[in-house]
Amino acid sequence: MTTSTQGDVKDRSLAPRGKERIEWAARDMPVLRLIRERFSREQPLKGIRMAGCLHITTETANLALTLQAGGADLVLCASNPLSTQDDVAAALVCEYGIPTFAIKGEDEETYYRHIHAALDHRPQLTMDDGCDLVSTLHSSRSELLGQVIGGMEETTTGVIRLRSMEKQGVLKYPVLAVNESNTKHLFDNRYGTGQSTLDGIIRATNLLLAGRTIVVLGYGWCGRGVAARARGLGANVVVTEVDPIRALEAVMDGFRVLPSLEAATIGDIFITVTGNLNVIDRPHLERLKDGAVLANSGHFNDEINIPELEKLAVRKRRLRDFVDEYTYADGRQVYLLGEGRLINLAAAEGHPASVMDMSFANQALGAEYMLKHASELQPRVYTLPLEIDQDIARLKLKAMNVAIDTLTSEQQSYLNSWEAGT
Repeated sequence: MTTSTQGDVKDRSLAPRGKERIEWAARDMPVLRLIRERFSREQPLKGIRMAGCLHITTETANLALTLQAGGADLVLCASNPLSTQDDVAAALVCEYGIPTFAIKGEDEETYYRHIHAALDHRPQLTMDDGCDLVSTLHSSRSELLGQVIGGMEETTTGVIRLRSMEKQGVLKYPVLAVNESNTKHLFDNRYGTGQSTLDGIIRATNLLLAGRTIVVLGYGWCGRGVAARARGLGANVVVTEVDPIRALEAVMDGFRVLPSLEAATIGDIFITVTGNLNVIDRPHLERLKDGAVLANSGHFNDEINIPELEKLAVRKRRLRDFVDEYTYADGRQVYLLGEGRLINLAAAEGHPASVMDMSFANQALGAEYMLKHASELQPRVYTLPLEIDQDIARLKLKAMNVAIDTLTSEQQSYLNSWEAGT
């Protein structure tokens, strides 16, 4: 293990392999590459100290290189104890000179020590995935708040936490909810989470999904993606929801919708994607059938009530990497994947590069936008302008060699007249 002001990584000798994998991901991230080329010329982030609390993956490395190309003075730490790719972390430090504090499997003490190490950089911009960096900054490093210009947040759970902070009046600087951009949640959450979640489950268990009953708890954009991909692999998909509109949508999409306690008795594999607390709680755990598999693809490991699972079990053992077997007093066995953490990053490699290309394009352009407009913004949660969202979509289509139509002047005038009420 190597610790210094340049970072804390598992093994620097992994750097060459990490560099190769970063380069492989870059091949499928053309939008970010175009932004990087412009950033290299224009230097919109020159001299700005940035701290990023993100999943340390090959895709994140390409975002980091884009920010670095734009002139940012960047430090990274992990946003989840199990999501770090150690070879990528080593490459960021050794090949690219970006201080990185991240080790796969780090304990909670190390996790927060790494967050504090990133905050020691005295960031002017923050970039978060889950709001742990921002929360720590506001709670125990508040002396640094006066230097912060603004921030960006990547994921649904983080946006929920930030909006709660805003509502309570404790948020001290403006933050862009990158997750709310269409080119993020419509694609990353749906297609990225949909594929990578099942990839993580399959890698961890080697189970055949066809013919099994998969219960998807939550039908937001992530849940939609997981349910669609699971059906495509031949699973019988059940959806649970608390929102009547989303439940109705799931029904119209052809899925069976049940109360979660009822679904608990019939499911073979359960996947939580809500961003909420104890979605699978003790009453659900008590009803699970023998052999049930529990997986989470929400940001934090509290969607499944693991302390109650521990209480119910008379024995626990690790059967495979990322598979813990809990045996109940009556002999039933339940399997928890990835310690209840993000299964797509704990047991697999996270989202494919092609969808992270758009998500991280929003992050990079969000940083540029924040620097230009922070003086106009209050300590609130904002979304990126639609024009930036559309520009990212146009760049992605261009990279895919897909052309679309444009309105004629007559058509545009016609629409303008309706919008003007004439």
